[in-house]
Amino acid sequence: MKWQELMRRLADLANARGVEMTTVEGGSHTKITIGSARTTVPRHAEVNELTARGILRHVETALAGTESGNAE
Repeated sequence: MKWQELMRRLADLANARGVEMTTVEGGSHTKITIGSARTTVPRHAEVNELTARGILRHVETALAGTESGNAE
C-alpha cells in the first residue's frame, strides 16, 4: 500500500470518529496519535500490505475500545 494511501485512511478514521489526528516526524517513521490510539508508520513510498493492515486494525481496535469506555 502506498504511504499516502495509508495516511489518508488513517485521516478518514479520525474524521469518522470526530477526533483529531496528530503527526510527529521521526527519523524514518511518523508517529501518529488519533484520539487515544498511538502508532508509528514507516515512512517509505510503499508500506508492506500486512504492516498497513496491522496499523489500521490497531487504530480501529483502540478507538473502538475508547468509544465503549474501555481504554486500552
